[in-house]
Amino acid sequence: MEKVRGVGGLFFKCKEPEKLATWYKENLGFELAAPFCAAFTPGNHKVGDQTIWGAFSADTTYFEPSKQDFMFNFIVDDVEAMLSQVEAAGAKRAGDIVKEEYGVFGWFLDPEGFKVELWHPIAEGIDK
Repeated sequence: MEKVRGVGGLFFKCKEPEKLATWYKENLGFELAAPFCAAFTPGNHKVGDQTIWGAFSADTTYFEPSKQDFMFNFIVDDVEAMLSQVEAAGAKRAGDIVKEEYGVFGWFLDPEGFKVELWHPIAEGIDK
């Protein structure tokens, strides 16, 4: 049986794709591969980084206050610093920073209202 090796992309609709891509470039450091998209290569991952595929119940409140049916999750080195950075660029913080055994999490709404989860993974024996 063939198996999926990873997530190959995240594609979504928005009102102003190039404007939103530029905002992410300027405020989250995305390296744009085209005016409307960025590419992340596995070679840039650090120990503990991983891509999660998660199916949530249709009645979950986890994506609130966004009205979207999905949420972005990005791996970062410093959740608090990134939240401060995007807030200064007009993003709205959504909730408090939470530390779990597997990582530190923080959330914000981007200029188009998509909820973004920032995650600093904590690998076994690292960052503890």
